[in-house]
Amino acid sequence: MAPAGDPSEPAATDGGLFLGLISGTSADGIDAALVRFGPRVEVVFARTYPLPPDVLDEVLRLSQAEARISLDEVGRLDTRLGHAFAGAARQALADAGVQAEDVTAIGSHGQTLRHDPRGAAPFTQQLGDACVIAEITGITTVADFRRRDVAAGGQGAPLMPAFHAAVLRDPGEDRAVLNLGGIANLSLMPREGGVRGFDTGPANGLMDAWCLAHRQLPYDRGGAFAAEGRVDPALLSALLADPWFGLPPPKSTGRDQFQLQWLGTFLGTQSPADVQATLCELSAATVADALMREMPACQRLLACGGGVHNPELMRRLAARLPGVTIASTASAGIDPDFVEATGFAWLARQTLAGRPGNLPAVTGARGPRILGAIHRA
Repeated sequence: MAPAGDPSEPAATDGGLFLGLISGTSADGIDAALVRFGPRVEVVFARTYPLPPDVLDEVLRLSQAEARISLDEVGRLDTRLGHAFAGAARQALADAGVQAEDVTAIGSHGQTLRHDPRGAAPFTQQLGDACVIAEITGITTVADFRRRDVAAGGQGAPLMPAFHAAVLRDPGEDRAVLNLGGIANLSLMPREGGVRGFDTGPANGLMDAWCLAHRQLPYDRGGAFAAEGRVDPALLSALLADPWFGLPPPKSTGRDQFQLQWLGTFLGTQSPADVQATLCELSAATVADALMREMPACQRLLACGGGVHNPELMRRLAARLPGVTIASTASAGIDPDFVEATGFAWLARQTLAGRPGNLPAVTGARGPRILGAIHRA
């Protein structure tokens, strides 16, 4: 596995087990990664557990930008997601043959419901009650990682660049890490200079939603739906003209911004397959444009997240980045499906050790901050 790469003194938690949990913007399941930190990062066990169907339906309904949400709905969903995360944690430990007392802490990202760091009263909201997780598992749980960065004037996202820099940076190569989740984000790690990172726009989220609406499938397996269609140049140009894509970093976004309601304002008489092909091209184009604009000397792009399993998306990305070597993070020792879960285990370790977890150059925060709230077992 990759070196731990932490620049400060070894933490008292080195050698201990941490469990990272995340349900990303795709909301396609709870990723759980049991991680040991020492001189190197060792992922002991990793698996994805499904969200209960009724909880998933509620997440998808309430995460739409125009959804009307009552306080009762938010409160109930927070608790139900807490139970779902706790259930995933307990099942992961059982499947790994590990006892709860052997785990130092859980790092739980939760499920993002809203993310508005640029508003008049900036906020970000992740659900999945950490008190419930700590109570059910009997394990100290660190959660609510994003809000301290927002309070310090930052975007609260992306948070993975600090972890990427710790374990995936190569001093001999201009390198970037691309996470292709519901939203795509880049971590830029040049040989010389500081680490930067930002969201680039939709990755799988829009394609998943369109696929569900027109094929009754939760995602476009193998990119087959997109491969059936042709890119509509006029639609692609209209989508790319959204002002958000022209914003300079730091910037972040979420499912509440790029969803079917947004897409619907641009649609005409295109076939469903042509729309899917255009959405796939949109994801590739916005990533490639951002990378070439912000780090044109990039030599290697390490990809992770569900999008690495979409050959059509990866083909289109490669076509737009002919001078860049594109590889999975597996080539650097970390399973691409569990980079984020591993990262939130790392962030929990940072918090318990009293170390900052954000990078101000990435989020725009006023300075380094210790992230997350600690819920003791």
